[in-house]
Amino acid sequence: MAVKTIELLKGSASIEEIIEVLTTVASDLGDDVVDDLSTLQVIPLKGAMTNEVFQVNWPTKNGDDLRKVLVRLYGDGVEIFFDREEEIRTFECVSEHGQGPRLLGRFTCGRVEEFIHARTLLAADLRDPDISALIASKMREFHNLHMPGAEKVQIWERMRKWLGEAKSLCSPKDATFFGLENLDEEINSLEKKLSEGYQEIGFCHNDLQYGNIMMDEETRSLTIIDYEYASYNPIAYDLANHFCEMVADYHSDTPHVLDYSKYPGLEERQRFIRIYLSSQGKKPNNAKVIQLVNAAEKYTLANHLFWGLWGLISSYVNKIDFDYKEYARQRFQQYWLRKPTLLDTQSIQL
Repeated sequence: MAVKTIELLKGSASIEEIIEVLTTVASDLGDDVVDDLSTLQVIPLKGAMTNEVFQVNWPTKNGDDLRKVLVRLYGDGVEIFFDREEEIRTFECVSEHGQGPRLLGRFTCGRVEEFIHARTLLAADLRDPDISALIASKMREFHNLHMPGAEKVQIWERMRKWLGEAKSLCSPKDATFFGLENLDEEINSLEKKLSEGYQEIGFCHNDLQYGNIMMDEETRSLTIIDYEYASYNPIAYDLANHFCEMVADYHSDTPHVLDYSKYPGLEERQRFIRIYLSSQGKKPNNAKVIQLVNAAEKYTLANHLFWGLWGLISSYVNKIDFDYKEYARQRFQQYWLRKPTLLDTQSIQL
């Protein structure tokens, strides 16, 4: 593609800075062709909602093959959601554990990553029993990673911080419509109720939608990518997040629309959690499965608040073509719809 295509990579950094980093990356990989910008191919990748993501190709030194890297341009205002330097440290640490792509280079508004030669999952893949079983086992592996920092729950303080940001950004009309004044009490109450009893804490991805899972078709091995929101949390929260993501199709004509008729039924959730608990070779008893199924279902409420706030804030700060405010409305609607059932009834029995 011609130099004109390089314009796709423009962000807050100059195009010259991005090309300089790509040139260094090419040199580190043993290539020397990035000096000729006409040899670069830039392919936008769809489905990202926090960043803009591109596949960038150039001929290798022998000219017979293409070198592929991934270029990530950070979205506007995303520093509200997480600390970028901390996210980079997480990225590098996960990579050191052999769990994700390598960091190849950084520039002011983004970075260059190793290109994973695997396909990104699609929404329908999450409902394939064989692929779902692979995801369950991979989640358990991810949760057992030993990462820097205190192994303590992060979700509640992060949610409170986001609520403060939402209150400062929102118009009075939106603040009233989304009931922001009542959410402090909701978060406090939910934390108290969901924190009762024993909880297993693990290193959670916290955004395990299908677009953040890649599969090598030959080996059937999975790679979990994109760790912006990763932190220690109850594993039940991460399982709930994955179940909630089954209602979304971010590659449809209406990517913001969530279809809750696609939420996995009890049998499907039970099967997933049984595989998750069995993946390290020890068969769980029914009581353990029941406990985690119930906990994950209740933690869907925390997920709805978390991503509802994310969508509302994003509608003010992110310019990606996505109806963030309508997405937020749907998540808050599900919170209020499901709260009475999940908190005021007996636990689910298998």
